[in-house]
Amino acid sequence: MVPNPGEMFLQYWREYKLETGLYKYKVFGVLKDCPPALLADVYMDLDYRKEWDQNVEELYERERNGQTVVYWQVRYPTFMSNRDYVYIRERRELDVEGRDIYVVLAQSTSHPEFPERSSVIRVTQYTQKLALMSDGRNGSKVFMDYFDNPGGQIPTRLINWAAKVRSQEAGGGSVFDKC
Repeated sequence: MVPNPGEMFLQYWREYKLETGLYKYKVFGVLKDCPPALLADVYMDLDYRKEWDQNVEELYERERNGQTVVYWQVRYPTFMSNRDYVYIRERRELDVEGRDIYVVLAQSTSHPEFPERSSVIRVTQYTQKLALMSDGRNGSKVFMDYFDNPGGQIPTRLINWAAKVRSQEAGGGSVFDKC
């Protein structure tokens, strides 16, 4: 599928992971009128995320040993425990044959400054790879690879269903809609 000039589109793909029973997600697309540098800035801005993402319970980052470590607690529905993530993330701007490409990598980690909390389930399997580049106009081409395992006693069928529904919702609560 090739977008018309000035059109926005995102395609979501999922790959079943036999070892976890969950899906890994890939997103490809174009966002019109949102340059990649701005989109990368929005993506990295944790304070702004707290404004638009109603599921954020707690979110902050600390520099430790030359790495950016993020703590993120996510509200879960009533009768379910919140989840939290401790992950390292890195943003790079690359020049590839004269084109600026913005890359953000994130992966779960453990760190003594961020111990597990009672009544919150720690997500220990999380990876995200994001690449952004110009679409040749004033927009961005977006490529993302994402996986997390929320753990706990939630049946994988329910996790997969919820992720599928969320990715199909208009607006889907994605940073890509906030540019």
